[in-house]
Amino acid sequence: MKKGNILTKHATPFLLAPYAILFILFIIIPVVAAIVLSFTYYNTIQAPTFNGIQNYINLFTNDEVFMQYVLPNTVTYAVWVGLGGYVLAFLLAWSLSQITKWPRTILAVIIYSPSMTGGVLLSTVWRVIFNGDKSGYLNYILLKFNIIEEPVVWLSSSDHLLTIMIIVSLWSSMGIGFLSMLSGIMNVNEELYEAAYIDGIKNRFQEIMYVTIPSAKPQMLFGAVMAIVNTFQSAGVGVALSGANPTPGYAGQLIVTHIDDYGFIRYEMGYAAAVSVVLLVGIYLLTKGANKVLGSKDE
Repeated sequence: MKKGNILTKHATPFLLAPYAILFILFIIIPVVAAIVLSFTYYNTIQAPTFNGIQNYINLFTNDEVFMQYVLPNTVTYAVWVGLGGYVLAFLLAWSLSQITKWPRTILAVIIYSPSMTGGVLLSTVWRVIFNGDKSGYLNYILLKFNIIEEPVVWLSSSDHLLTIMIIVSLWSSMGIGFLSMLSGIMNVNEELYEAAYIDGIKNRFQEIMYVTIPSAKPQMLFGAVMAIVNTFQSAGVGVALSGANPTPGYAGQLIVTHIDDYGFIRYEMGYAAAVSVVLLVGIYLLTKGANKVLGSKDE
């Protein structure tokens, strides 16, 4: 018994050890390193030199590209892809929940499939569609119907690149969060709908607001967190589409690509670390906000 108790006592830390080691190596250490480097000047060749909060001062006062292009682009992209994609995922999930099993399954697979495809492959496919000469599918169609007189260089145009990035990202944003919301909606107790109509619910909109969303809150919260994470994970699509970093005219330059620009092209790692810390804080605040809105009162 004593031997068994000893084994049981030490089983939990033993089983948690692999996860804890990986978490420390790939999450805790990189985050701490980024925070430390953000207070230094580091060009990857010479040893880091401490410069206090100078990187943060430069970011918000001297970096005109960040304030004029990167920040507005990131907000626009996050609203359309993050918030817009989240709402679209919910509407699609709710719509699929209203149809029979086999059509629902087929459509769910079709909608979910683009999210399983790598960003580079997605960008390759969409680059063919938005090719800037007559061979581009979109240009070919528009020329054929005399909508345009000459081919449009879509991916090198500062007027169109961000819009195309949003379209591509929305197309591939129906991932695990979408499936989670579909599952949550499908598992809502039908008796709740019946009780709601007895209590005075009169239409589908009220049904969604007062029954569906409150009943599927855990899945809605998970979908919101995934939407936030996926929005910033997919931010490199502008570089993949345009083939350049910085993107043409900074039209598709987002905070993630700004970090890549300074970190891996200019090798200003200290400054890139400061930008990444700002991004980390932003994601944390958005996640806390989503938890505040969709989490339970006990959380």
